[in-house]
Amino acid sequence: MSDALKHECGIALVRLLKPLEYYKEKYGSAFYGVNKMYLMMEKQHNRGQDGAGLASIKLDMKAGQRYISRVRSSEQQPIQDIFAKINQRVNKKLVEHPEYVHDVQAQKENIPYIGEVFLGHVRYGTFGKNGVESVHPFLRQNNWMHRNLIVAGNFNMTNNHELFANLVKLGQHPKDNVDTITVMEKIGHFLDSEVAKLYKKLKKEGFSKVDASPEIVERLNVAKILRKSSKNWDGGYAMAGMLGHGDAFVLRDPAGIRPAYYYQDDEVVVVASERPVIQTVFNVPFDKVTELDPGNAIIIKKNGEISIDQIIEPLERKACSFERIYFSRGSDAEIYTERKNLGKLVMPQVLKEIDYDTINTVFSFIPNTAETSFYGMVEAAQDELNKQKNETILKERESLTDERLAQILRYKVRTEKIAIKDAKLRTFITEDSSRDDLVAHVYDVTYGVVKPEDNLVIIDDSIVRGTTLKKSIIKMIDRLSPKKIVIVSSAPQIRYPDCYGIDMARLEGLIAFKAALELLKENGNYDLVEQIYDKCKAQESYKDNEVVNYVKEIYDGFEPQEISDKIAELLSDDSVSAEVKIIYQTVENLHIACPKNLGDWYFTGDYPTPGGNRVVNKAFINFYEGRNERAY
Repeated sequence: MSDALKHECGIALVRLLKPLEYYKEKYGSAFYGVNKMYLMMEKQHNRGQDGAGLASIKLDMKAGQRYISRVRSSEQQPIQDIFAKINQRVNKKLVEHPEYVHDVQAQKENIPYIGEVFLGHVRYGTFGKNGVESVHPFLRQNNWMHRNLIVAGNFNMTNNHELFANLVKLGQHPKDNVDTITVMEKIGHFLDSEVAKLYKKLKKEGFSKVDASPEIVERLNVAKILRKSSKNWDGGYAMAGMLGHGDAFVLRDPAGIRPAYYYQDDEVVVVASERPVIQTVFNVPFDKVTELDPGNAIIIKKNGEISIDQIIEPLERKACSFERIYFSRGSDAEIYTERKNLGKLVMPQVLKEIDYDTINTVFSFIPNTAETSFYGMVEAAQDELNKQKNETILKERESLTDERLAQILRYKVRTEKIAIKDAKLRTFITEDSSRDDLVAHVYDVTYGVVKPEDNLVIIDDSIVRGTTLKKSIIKMIDRLSPKKIVIVSSAPQIRYPDCYGIDMARLEGLIAFKAALELLKENGNYDLVEQIYDKCKAQESYKDNEVVNYVKEIYDGFEPQEISDKIAELLSDDSVSAEVKIIYQTVENLHIACPKNLGDWYFTGDYPTPGGNRVVNKAFINFYEGRNERAY
């Protein structure tokens, strides 16, 4: 999308099911797991650029031998940085001890990251600090092997203050109140409790302290721990974890907001945020990669047993539609088709806007991630042009000459690469007017392909804040002197903040919200803003499941096209010569295009969890009171 918008985080979990010697013999290296983790994390680099981390566990290590390794980075190229560090440490050991080269057991005992269980994470920070201490995986250490806990996730909790308070009630003293810490400590609390209960029971059965430890590993019920830990979680999450002795899990939220996919065979179990990542890295077909159902966890025990357990009663499925529109890799077979359909389905509105004049219209896309929707839009435009050709031939059939027929058949949909993003320009001048002039040159345009009688149709993934459109894209493409500029969003109007991981936390930043406020002012109904504020304030003491999203009333009096037209006014000014129109996808067509991902709260205000309504009301209160802060 042309607007800067934070991505989702990405998780990758690999559990090797065979001894390391097996991978050395079959694949030529005991570093098989590390190599696969590198590929999986790089293939999900689109999901996180603020940081990356990797943790590994070695199974069946003796006391005194290191069995957990972790590396994290918040450098500019974090994935490359962490694997450069891993390679440096591995190579140093091999140079110092050449006898390790062919001795897999010696490698496992003496070289870090040569293990059987791996958890990787790529992070996009939606708020807070982006230092290395904020990078996953997080580690909760303990001298008891099975009390060590490593956690990483793609998530955001709407009720973190409540979760923090619950930890304090349990007698804990958390070092931070970020949701990653509160979630990890909650799991850690019930892990400790379960281990203590098992030890007490085993002691009654006559087990010694030494003999009790391996028995605890066998009997530890990870599903039970997760059920107790997640009881009060409100948010979207794909939560991954490893226990020190080797158990591993990934838990998905009950509404299926955040994605998770897995694959298993007799050699490996793999979990990732995206299906094509697993397909590519492990060379497996589409139908062999399974989506983890909402409210379920995949649990891999230390002994290699794999189970899918329902942890939380599933809610109505509301998988994030933004995953399909933008975040996930477009190489997924389903996503590719869905994005093309988004372009096709918005085309009727486009045709109406250009008066069905496909001959005098140039179609293009900005940015590159909108290319797939562009293909769908062009296919629909070609269908319309073919229809027009047929109608013209039939209409003129009695007087049709060979020359005229050839002319009609030569007509084709005109597509061009109109805008090319330049290297990111540094806005080192702080004066507003100077900075805006620099921003306006972020994109270069292709001259000589648009005529003065042409419409110029540009499709974007979505229009969130409209900043880049206003300050750069519209002004740059206006230099081509088209008759009309039509900016098309393959997504509907984004009217409400997200609170499950996407960085859309403030209402006043959303261009659709700004447009609605302008319309209220023009219509003399701006007092509605204060009325909604009073309703939101009145609900501050309510329980989450009692809160109503009153912010919807801002939009109730307007048709979607009214808001789109006002957005067009806000994004253009007197310096733009061409007529500017904005077209958004409808919510109904979004659901047709993406039938499995019906999460649409940022478009409709219909939040899938109770905490969402509290967040949107808090966001409105912050806007009204002029507080420049997040609502969660």
